[in-house]
Amino acid sequence: MRDPNVSRSVAGQLSPIRRASDLRRLRAERFDVLVIGGGVTGAGAALDAASRGLKVALVEARDLAAGTSSRSSKLIHGGLRYLEQLEFHLVHEALTERGLLATRLAPHLVRPVPFLVPLPAGRGLRDLPARIFRRSYYGAGVATYDAFAGVFGGGRGMPLHRHLTREGARRIFPSLRADAVAGAIRYYDGQVDDARLVVTLARTAASLGATVVSSARAVGLIRQAREVTGVRVRDLEAPAGSPDAEFEVQARTVIAATGVWSDDMSRMLNDVGLRPGVRVRASKGVHLVVPRSAITGETGLILRTAKSVLFVIPWGGHWIIGTTDTDWRLDRSHPAASASDIDYLLREVNTVLDRPLTTADIEGVYAGLRPLLAGEADSTSKLSREHAVFEPMLGLLLVAGGKYTTYRVMASDVVDRAARRLGGARSSRTADLPLLGADGYPAMWRDRADLARRHGVPVGVVEHLLERYGTLTLDLLALIDADPLLASPLAGAPEYLAAEVAYAARAEGALHLEDVLTRRTRISFETSHRGLESAEHTAELMGAVLGWDAATRAREVEHYRARVEAERQSQLMPDDAAADAARLGAPDVRGYAADRGGDDDQAELRPSTR
Repeated sequence: MRDPNVSRSVAGQLSPIRRASDLRRLRAERFDVLVIGGGVTGAGAALDAASRGLKVALVEARDLAAGTSSRSSKLIHGGLRYLEQLEFHLVHEALTERGLLATRLAPHLVRPVPFLVPLPAGRGLRDLPARIFRRSYYGAGVATYDAFAGVFGGGRGMPLHRHLTREGARRIFPSLRADAVAGAIRYYDGQVDDARLVVTLARTAASLGATVVSSARAVGLIRQAREVTGVRVRDLEAPAGSPDAEFEVQARTVIAATGVWSDDMSRMLNDVGLRPGVRVRASKGVHLVVPRSAITGETGLILRTAKSVLFVIPWGGHWIIGTTDTDWRLDRSHPAASASDIDYLLREVNTVLDRPLTTADIEGVYAGLRPLLAGEADSTSKLSREHAVFEPMLGLLLVAGGKYTTYRVMASDVVDRAARRLGGARSSRTADLPLLGADGYPAMWRDRADLARRHGVPVGVVEHLLERYGTLTLDLLALIDADPLLASPLAGAPEYLAAEVAYAARAEGALHLEDVLTRRTRISFETSHRGLESAEHTAELMGAVLGWDAATRAREVEHYRARVEAERQSQLMPDDAAADAARLGAPDVRGYAADRGGDDDQAELRPSTR
């Protein structure tokens, strides 16, 4: 539990000093719950357990949100297409979570974004009945979506839908081809910077006393007879050959929230004759990023394709276009987008745009893997988005599947199981627990002009910070007050401040250059240079906090350049196998080889008896 004399903001800082302290705690203490995995589910589980008064630790092999949880479509949504599949329970659950996040838990990170559902144009009067049917069909679906949000949404937080004529649709989205649409329906969902939400969850857990350590890889389970009693952990930031690099962490319960790496835990359990009862398949989702000037519109689009759906999503000064939905059996730590993925997305989106996009319009590309509970269907788009909790071995819980929006439900379910085993713990409190930065956010946003005037910065700067940090903006403004140079724009990415880089290293657990350029900021896909023009300035700012010498700064920059080059090469390859081989040309910055040849962050997990 945290010191009541320390503010939540300070108690939740993931600083270099805090990491050293938390490593000592991992070695010396016994925890009620140890979470493996620093994605949205793992961070959510750590927060849920800590909020119940349990003694909690979280270890993540790479960076917070380094996998699936930083590579999504950036949406907090109810799953409009689940209505069509009659999966009302999924829609109910997701819309409830969307309402909580947008109105209570994280209003500074989750905000409404409008979408158009274009209605296909027909051919003359003969197609009039079909056009009427489509408008009625889609209209009924969106109306049901709004009704679910109003009844179950925990505070709607989103405006209602509206029907539009062809002229009305093209007025707010001029880039729609006039001959491709007969009209549209506008509705709203939630948008989020997925990586920032995960970092905020982890920091909120830390503010409640949880031990949170990234670059700490679980390499084996400790067990007594058939009970798991802890985990062997390797500190990937420890000097080579250090006797302190690998150590044991004792825990009464271990929760594995390892996403697309869940099957590796399953295979490890098979080695000792156990069947975990869960199988997870990875579905690759690729997204393109183009400048806002490439498409003229005020809303997003949701388009039906032969395989799934396609989103065109406004993202600041950019558009995100995605996603694909294909089976992926190659390297899971660094999924690669191929030229065929890119061609598919461009081909589909160009069916409704008056000016077709080309590869020359693309600023950035990113690929992520969704963990789906495997079934008999051949297509990953048909696999379950539901989640499951299993206890294959006493003291070990696996949580798998699910979707980003319902992370809190997944976390609550798995911690409920842990709490029943531990006894005496309270029920989940996270539905009523605002994340760091949420308390007082509406008032601070209302008074943003006064805040800007007091600190001598433009109102636009304060708005930018508030939408990324909420009321933690005061922490960044304090850094600027102490060092006015931190108010300067970051080289190559003027929409970000130097203060944000310093803060990422001081308070948000960023340990490497790519942590900042790909997750604490989104410079790696928001700029055509993919962050290369920002790398040296970022390394200088991080180095001042983390104590990097010139050689370390140069090594970080060189590694980042190699990463960008490998990704660019992969995106020229014709298929997944070639793209994967090209992406693996850049080694992981944390210096371990588990990302090679189909291995991954959890592949070295092996049972250990004591």
